[in-house]
Amino acid sequence: MVKKNNFLRIFLKTIALILAIIILVVGGYIVYVCVQYYRIEDNKVITINNNQSNLVSLNQEISISTYNIGFGAYSQDFSFFMDSGETLDGKILQGTGSVAKNLQTVLNNTSGAVNVIKELNTDFMFFQEVDVNATRSYYYNQYKYIQDSFKDYSNSISMNFHSAFLMYPIFNPHGKSDAGIVTLSKYNISNAVRRSLPIDESFPNKFFDLDRCFQINYLPIENSDKQLVLINIHMSAYDEGGKIRAKQLEMLNSVLKEESQKDNYVIVGGDFNHDIANSVGIFPTNRKQPEWVFQLSNEDLTSGYSWASSLNAPTCRSSDTGYIQGESYLVVIDGFIVSSNIEVVNVQNIDTQFMFSDHNPARMTFKLI
Repeated sequence: MVKKNNFLRIFLKTIALILAIIILVVGGYIVYVCVQYYRIEDNKVITINNNQSNLVSLNQEISISTYNIGFGAYSQDFSFFMDSGETLDGKILQGTGSVAKNLQTVLNNTSGAVNVIKELNTDFMFFQEVDVNATRSYYYNQYKYIQDSFKDYSNSISMNFHSAFLMYPIFNPHGKSDAGIVTLSKYNISNAVRRSLPIDESFPNKFFDLDRCFQINYLPIENSDKQLVLINIHMSAYDEGGKIRAKQLEMLNSVLKEESQKDNYVIVGGDFNHDIANSVGIFPTNRKQPEWVFQLSNEDLTSGYSWASSLNAPTCRSSDTGYIQGESYLVVIDGFIVSSNIEVVNVQNIDTQFMFSDHNPARMTFKLI
C-alpha cells in the first residue's frame, strides 16, 4: 500500500511539474509576443533610394502597375491556413500552408513576378507583400531583388508586417516576418510619407494581422505648381462586420479630400482586399462567395474620385485550396482610384493564371489633364 501511495505521489508530482513547465513556456511565449508587438508610428518619413531627376508632365501618357506578390509562396498549388471557403454543394474547404514550400519556390515566384512587371514596362510600380526578412520566405530579401532588377527606378519601402515568431500553425509555424509595400518610380519623388491605417487591435487578432498602412508619394510636375500624388495601399481582409474597412476608408477619404482641396492629381493603387469592379459572379466558380469579399463602389469614395479597374481578368483567387481553373473563387480586388482631373486611357488586368502569386497585376495608362 505504501509503495502504491509513493508511486501515486511521484506520478502526481510529475504531472504537476509537466503542467507547470507547459504553463511557464506558454505564458513566457505570450509575454514574448506581447513585448515584441508594436505599431509603426503614423506620418513616418520614408527614404527614397536612387531618386530619379526626370519630372512628370501634363498631357503625357504615363503608366502604373500594381502587384501583390504574396511573399513568393503562392505557386498554383499553394493554399493559406487563414483562408477557408465552401463549395456550392456545401463542402467546407480550409487552406493549410503557412510558409513557402521551399526556398527555390520563393526564388522562382519572385523572379517570375518581377519578369511579368518588367514586360509591362510601366513608369510607376507598386508591390505588396514583399518580404525583407521572414521565416515564411526562408529569409530571402525580395526587396533587394526588386531593387537590383530595376536599377533605373527610385525605390522605397513602407514596412507593414513586423511580427515576432508566431508559433502558429503549431506544426508548421508562420514564424517571424518583416515585410512591406514597395514603390518604384522613373520620375522624381520630392518626399514620401507612411500613414498607419486603423487595424483590429483585439487580442490575439492584432498579432496575426499586418501593420496596415499606405505610402503617399509626392511628385513635382514640370511647369506646374500642382503635384502628382501616388498612394500605394494594402487594406485589411478578414474583417468581420466591416468595422475596420469603414475606419480605413474614412482615413483614406480624408487624405483624398485634403489632396483634392490642393487641386493635386491623385492616384491610389494596390490591394484593396474588397471587390472594386463589381466582379462578384463574373468569373466561373463552384464556390460560394467568401465572407471577406465586400463590394466597394464610387459611393464609398469622397467626391471627385472614382475607381479605375477592369473585368478582363480576375486579380485574386481564393486560397482555401490551390488554384483550380473553373473552381477557385475569383474576384477583382487590385486596381486604382483616380481623381477627376486624371484621364484614364486604359486599365487592364494581366492574366498570369496565378503562376507566381494568388494575385494578378493590374496596369493603367493615364494623363494629367
